[in-house]
Amino acid sequence: MNTAQDTAAASPSFGAQALDLIVTLATAMAIALVLRVALFEPFTIPSESMEPGLQTGDYIVVSKWDYGWSRYSIPLGLPLFSGRVLQSKGPQRGDVVVFKLPRDPKETWIKRVIGLPGDRVQVRDGTVFVNDRPIVQSDDGLTQDPGAPDVTVQRKFEHRPDGRAYVTFDRGPFHDGDDTGVYRVPEGNYLMMGDNRDNSLDGRWPGSVGVGFVPAENIVGQARIVLLSWHGASILKPWTWLHVDLGRFCQLVR
Repeated sequence: MNTAQDTAAASPSFGAQALDLIVTLATAMAIALVLRVALFEPFTIPSESMEPGLQTGDYIVVSKWDYGWSRYSIPLGLPLFSGRVLQSKGPQRGDVVVFKLPRDPKETWIKRVIGLPGDRVQVRDGTVFVNDRPIVQSDDGLTQDPGAPDVTVQRKFEHRPDGRAYVTFDRGPFHDGDDTGVYRVPEGNYLMMGDNRDNSLDGRWPGSVGVGFVPAENIVGQARIVLLSWHGASILKPWTWLHVDLGRFCQLVR
């Protein structure tokens, strides 16, 4: 027959239980950190510059392995190494990428890759030319800008080199950025633009006010999927937590 003393002796001490809990939590945090560094990282869309494909409040997942890893693949951007490692390919024209803003790496931005290293990029009357060839466009009618319902925009399909298409917004002629000089993309850099072309500070503006050229090292990863979307939700306002747009659930980023 067990005595009270025997039972107490068989039970783990408080110190042992606390140590076991700490080890379990540390293991879970290490696994989560590895997954976040090596595979996926979540981000939210804070602005309207990538409409209509990405809208304010979208909660997206970014894959890390597409272009290899850089210091900015690691939370806090710790300077453990320079350049990119295990890179089998670089970003392709038309990819939507998340990157650290060159003038302030604390800021994380998202745009579409338009110019690759060595490319010559120019905008003429709202049409983007790469190496003197226009990116193929086709009109898709008028619509209202979801971020500015009083603004009517022209939907335009732009076609990637592989034939896949994505939609851009155009507010009409004579906007800033509709006509530019020729940008010669330096080696090891990329030129980015937002899909909401007349409402995006991007590579058409110098780095002091826009994005300028983005070094390859600053790229975090490729945007893959809109997991879900909150509109007007705030973590501090629980009554807004159900403001979920079910129509944007698990949409691929094109």
